[in-house]
Amino acid sequence: MSHDYYFFMDETGDHGLSFVDPNFPLFLLCGVLFEKSELIKLEKNINQFKIDFFKTTNVILHSKEIRKCDGPFQILFDLELKKKFYQQLNEIISNSNFTIIGSGVDKDKHIKKYGKGAKDPYSLSLSFVIERLIFCLDSQDKISTVNIKIERRGKKEDLQLLDQYNIILDRGTYFVSSDRVKTRINKFEFNYKKDNIIGLQIADLCAYPLARHVLFPNEPYTSFDVITTKIYCDNKGNTDGYGLKVFP
Repeated sequence: MSHDYYFFMDETGDHGLSFVDPNFPLFLLCGVLFEKSELIKLEKNINQFKIDFFKTTNVILHSKEIRKCDGPFQILFDLELKKKFYQQLNEIISNSNFTIIGSGVDKDKHIKKYGKGAKDPYSLSLSFVIERLIFCLDSQDKISTVNIKIERRGKKEDLQLLDQYNIILDRGTYFVSSDRVKTRINKFEFNYKKDNIIGLQIADLCAYPLARHVLFPNEPYTSFDVITTKIYCDNKGNTDGYGLKVFP
Protein backbone atom coordinates (compact mmCIF):
# COMPACT_ATOMS: atom_id res chain seq x y z
CA MET A 1 0.00 0.00 0.00
CA SER A 2 1.34 3.39 -1.01
CA HIS A 3 1.42 6.37 1.38
CA ASP A 4 2.10 10.03 0.77
CA TYR A 5 5.12 11.34 2.66
CA TYR A 6 6.26 14.89 3.35
CA PHE A 7 9.81 15.88 4.25
CA PHE A 8 10.50 19.35 5.65
CA MET A 9 14.01 20.77 5.93
CA ASP A 10 15.50 23.64 7.87
CA GLU A 11 18.98 24.52 9.03
CA THR A 12 20.82 25.91 12.03
CA GLY A 13 24.23 27.54 12.10
CA ASP A 14 25.94 29.37 9.27
CA HIS A 15 26.95 27.42 6.15
CA GLY A 16 29.63 29.89 4.95
CA LEU A 17 33.26 28.80 5.26
CA SER A 18 34.77 32.30 5.42
CA PHE A 19 33.74 32.66 9.07
CA VAL A 20 33.58 30.06 11.84
CA ASP A 21 31.82 31.00 15.06
CA PRO A 22 34.00 29.49 17.83
CA ASN A 23 30.88 29.02 20.01
CA PHE A 24 28.90 27.31 17.24
CA PRO A 25 31.29 25.91 14.60
CA LEU A 26 28.62 23.61 13.19
CA PHE A 27 26.25 23.85 10.25
CA LEU A 28 23.37 21.38 10.48
CA LEU A 29 20.56 20.56 8.07
CA CYS A 30 17.59 18.88 9.70
CA GLY A 31 14.72 17.11 7.95
CA VAL A 32 11.51 15.73 9.44
CA LEU A 33 9.58 13.02 7.63
CA PHE A 34 5.80 12.66 8.03
CA GLU A 35 3.26 10.29 6.60
CA LYS A 36 0.31 12.42 5.44
CA SER A 37 -2.25 11.37 8.09
CA GLU A 38 0.33 11.95 10.88
CA LEU A 39 1.08 15.40 9.48
CA ILE A 40 -2.62 16.34 9.49
CA LYS A 41 -2.87 15.29 13.17
CA LEU A 42 0.16 17.35 14.13
CA GLU A 43 -1.06 20.44 12.24
CA LYS A 44 -4.35 20.30 14.11
CA ASN A 45 -2.57 20.00 17.49
CA ILE A 46 -0.11 22.81 16.77
CA ASN A 47 -2.85 25.16 15.57
CA GLN A 48 -4.82 24.50 18.76
CA PHE A 49 -1.64 25.14 20.79
CA LYS A 50 -1.14 28.48 18.99
CA ILE A 51 -4.74 29.51 19.69
CA ASP A 52 -4.33 28.57 23.38
CA PHE A 53 -1.26 30.76 23.80
CA PHE A 54 -1.60 33.50 21.16
CA LYS A 55 -5.35 33.53 20.30
CA THR A 56 -4.37 33.10 16.63
CA THR A 57 -2.75 30.49 14.37
CA ASN A 58 -0.70 33.17 12.57
CA VAL A 59 2.27 33.01 14.95
CA ILE A 60 5.23 31.18 13.44
CA LEU A 61 7.12 28.95 15.87
CA HIS A 62 10.77 29.88 15.52
CA SER A 63 13.36 28.26 17.77
CA LYS A 64 15.67 31.30 18.06
CA GLU A 65 12.84 33.73 18.86
CA ILE A 66 11.39 31.30 21.42
CA ARG A 67 14.79 30.90 23.15
CA LYS A 68 15.31 34.69 23.21
CA CYS A 69 11.67 35.51 24.10
CA ASP A 70 11.53 37.79 21.05
CA GLY A 71 8.55 39.09 19.08
CA PRO A 72 5.31 37.25 19.95
CA PHE A 73 7.31 35.08 22.40
CA GLN A 74 7.82 37.99 24.81
CA ILE A 75 4.91 36.40 26.69
CA LEU A 76 7.49 33.80 27.83
CA PHE A 77 9.05 36.33 30.21
CA ASP A 78 6.20 35.17 32.44
CA LEU A 79 7.95 32.12 33.90
CA GLU A 80 4.77 30.31 34.85
CA LEU A 81 3.47 30.69 31.29
CA LYS A 82 6.86 29.69 29.88
CA LYS A 83 6.79 26.43 31.83
CA LYS A 84 3.29 25.67 30.50
CA PHE A 85 4.29 26.62 26.96
CA TYR A 86 7.26 24.23 26.92
CA GLN A 87 5.34 21.43 28.62
CA GLN A 88 2.56 21.55 26.05
CA LEU A 89 4.84 22.00 23.05
CA ASN A 90 7.13 19.15 24.18
CA GLU A 91 4.10 16.94 24.73
CA ILE A 92 2.75 17.60 21.21
CA ILE A 93 6.15 16.89 19.62
CA SER A 94 6.69 13.84 21.81
CA ASN A 95 3.29 12.35 20.89
CA SER A 96 3.65 13.04 17.16
CA ASN A 97 4.83 10.33 14.85
CA PHE A 98 7.67 11.47 12.57
CA THR A 99 11.28 10.66 11.76
CA ILE A 100 14.26 13.01 11.99
CA ILE A 101 17.20 12.90 9.58
CA GLY A 102 19.96 15.42 10.17
CA SER A 103 23.43 16.05 8.83
CA GLY A 104 25.99 18.41 10.26
CA VAL A 105 29.35 19.72 9.10
CA ASP A 106 31.97 20.66 11.69
CA LYS A 107 33.34 23.64 9.78
CA ASP A 108 36.60 23.82 11.76
CA LYS A 109 37.52 20.19 11.05
CA HIS A 110 36.21 20.47 7.49
CA ILE A 111 38.48 23.44 6.66
CA LYS A 112 41.50 21.87 8.41
CA LYS A 113 41.04 18.61 6.49
CA TYR A 114 40.20 19.92 3.00
CA GLY A 115 41.56 23.47 2.95
CA LYS A 116 40.62 25.28 -0.26
CA GLY A 117 38.97 22.09 -1.54
CA ALA A 118 36.37 22.20 1.26
CA LYS A 119 32.89 21.83 -0.21
CA ASP A 120 29.91 23.99 0.77
CA PRO A 121 28.46 22.51 4.01
CA TYR A 122 24.89 22.99 2.77
CA SER A 123 25.50 20.96 -0.41
CA LEU A 124 27.29 18.22 1.52
CA SER A 125 24.54 18.00 4.13
CA LEU A 126 21.84 17.93 1.47
CA SER A 127 23.46 14.89 -0.21
CA PHE A 128 23.71 13.03 3.10
CA VAL A 129 20.16 13.88 4.14
CA ILE A 130 18.58 12.90 0.80
CA GLU A 131 20.56 9.67 0.74
CA ARG A 132 19.33 8.69 4.19
CA LEU A 133 15.81 9.83 3.36
CA ILE A 134 15.79 7.25 0.53
CA PHE A 135 17.09 4.52 2.89
CA CYS A 136 14.43 5.45 5.44
CA LEU A 137 11.60 5.35 2.88
CA ASP A 138 12.87 2.00 1.58
CA SER A 139 12.65 0.60 5.10
CA GLN A 140 9.03 1.81 5.45
CA ASP A 141 7.62 0.73 2.10
CA LYS A 142 8.91 0.23 -1.41
CA ILE A 143 6.60 2.39 -3.52
CA SER A 144 5.70 5.61 -1.73
CA THR A 145 6.90 8.99 -2.92
CA VAL A 146 7.86 12.04 -0.92
CA ASN A 147 7.32 15.79 -1.33
CA ILE A 148 10.25 17.83 -0.03
CA LYS A 149 9.65 21.32 1.32
CA ILE A 150 12.52 23.58 2.28
CA GLU A 151 12.63 27.08 3.70
CA ARG A 152 13.76 29.87 1.38
CA ARG A 153 16.90 31.71 2.48
CA GLY A 154 17.76 34.06 -0.37
CA LYS A 155 17.79 34.05 -4.16
CA LYS A 156 21.48 33.17 -4.50
CA GLU A 157 21.41 30.47 -1.79
CA ASP A 158 18.21 28.93 -3.13
CA LEU A 159 19.65 28.70 -6.66
CA GLN A 160 22.81 27.10 -5.28
CA LEU A 161 20.74 24.56 -3.40
CA LEU A 162 18.55 23.81 -6.41
CA ASP A 163 21.73 23.22 -8.45
CA GLN A 164 22.97 20.77 -5.83
CA TYR A 165 19.59 19.01 -5.78
CA ASN A 166 19.66 18.70 -9.59
CA ILE A 167 23.17 17.23 -9.40
CA ILE A 168 21.85 14.62 -6.93
CA LEU A 169 18.94 13.88 -9.32
CA ASP A 170 21.32 13.50 -12.29
CA ARG A 171 24.16 11.59 -10.64
CA GLY A 172 22.69 10.09 -7.50
CA THR A 173 24.86 9.97 -4.37
CA TYR A 174 27.67 7.65 -3.29
CA PHE A 175 25.19 4.98 -2.15
CA VAL A 176 21.99 5.82 -4.05
CA SER A 177 21.53 5.78 -7.83
CA SER A 178 19.88 8.70 -9.61
CA ASP A 179 17.02 6.39 -10.64
CA ARG A 180 16.23 5.59 -7.03
CA VAL A 181 16.22 9.29 -6.16
CA LYS A 182 13.97 10.15 -9.12
CA THR A 183 11.45 7.39 -8.35
CA ARG A 184 11.13 8.40 -4.72
CA ILE A 185 11.08 12.20 -4.80
CA ASN A 186 7.90 13.68 -6.16
CA LYS A 187 8.49 17.40 -5.57
CA PHE A 188 11.23 19.69 -4.26
CA GLU A 189 9.71 23.04 -3.27
CA PHE A 190 10.87 26.22 -1.58
CA ASN A 191 8.60 28.06 0.85
CA TYR A 192 8.81 31.34 2.72
CA LYS A 193 8.80 31.44 6.51
CA LYS A 194 5.72 33.66 6.29
CA ASP A 195 3.84 30.80 4.53
CA ASN A 196 3.38 29.43 8.06
CA ILE A 197 4.03 25.79 7.15
CA ILE A 198 3.88 23.75 10.34
CA GLY A 199 6.17 20.97 9.06
CA LEU A 200 8.91 23.56 8.47
CA GLN A 201 8.38 24.94 11.98
CA ILE A 202 8.86 21.43 13.41
CA ALA A 203 12.08 21.04 11.37
CA ASP A 204 13.27 24.36 12.83
CA LEU A 205 12.38 23.28 16.39
CA CYS A 206 14.33 20.01 15.95
CA ALA A 207 17.41 21.48 14.23
CA TYR A 208 18.82 23.45 17.17
CA PRO A 209 18.57 20.65 19.81
CA LEU A 210 20.16 18.25 17.33
CA ALA A 211 23.06 20.64 16.67
CA ARG A 212 23.47 21.35 20.34
CA HIS A 213 23.68 17.62 21.05
CA VAL A 214 26.43 17.26 18.41
CA LEU A 215 28.42 20.15 19.91
CA PHE A 216 27.88 19.29 23.60
CA PRO A 217 26.95 15.57 23.72
CA ASN A 218 27.35 15.32 27.50
CA GLU A 219 25.27 18.36 28.42
CA PRO A 220 21.66 17.52 29.35
CA TYR A 221 19.14 19.33 27.18
CA THR A 222 15.39 18.73 27.54
CA SER A 223 14.52 19.68 23.94
CA PHE A 224 16.90 16.99 22.70
CA ASP A 225 15.45 14.37 25.08
CA VAL A 226 12.02 15.05 23.56
CA ILE A 227 13.18 14.21 20.02
CA THR A 228 15.90 11.61 20.60
CA THR A 229 13.66 8.57 19.93
CA LYS A 230 12.51 10.08 16.62
CA ILE A 231 15.97 10.08 15.02
CA TYR A 232 16.24 7.54 12.20
CA CYS A 233 18.31 4.56 13.40
CA ASP A 234 19.33 1.02 12.48
CA ASN A 235 17.62 -2.02 14.05
CA LYS A 236 19.99 -1.80 17.03
CA GLY A 237 19.04 1.81 17.75
CA ASN A 238 22.25 3.40 16.42
CA THR A 239 21.62 6.87 15.05
CA ASP A 240 25.21 7.78 14.10
CA GLY A 241 25.55 7.66 10.33
CA TYR A 242 21.82 6.93 10.05
CA GLY A 243 19.56 9.73 11.25
CA LEU A 244 22.50 11.83 12.36
CA LYS A 245 25.57 12.14 10.17
CA VAL A 246 28.39 14.48 11.17
CA PHE A 247 31.11 15.31 8.68
CA PRO A 248 34.09 14.94 8.47
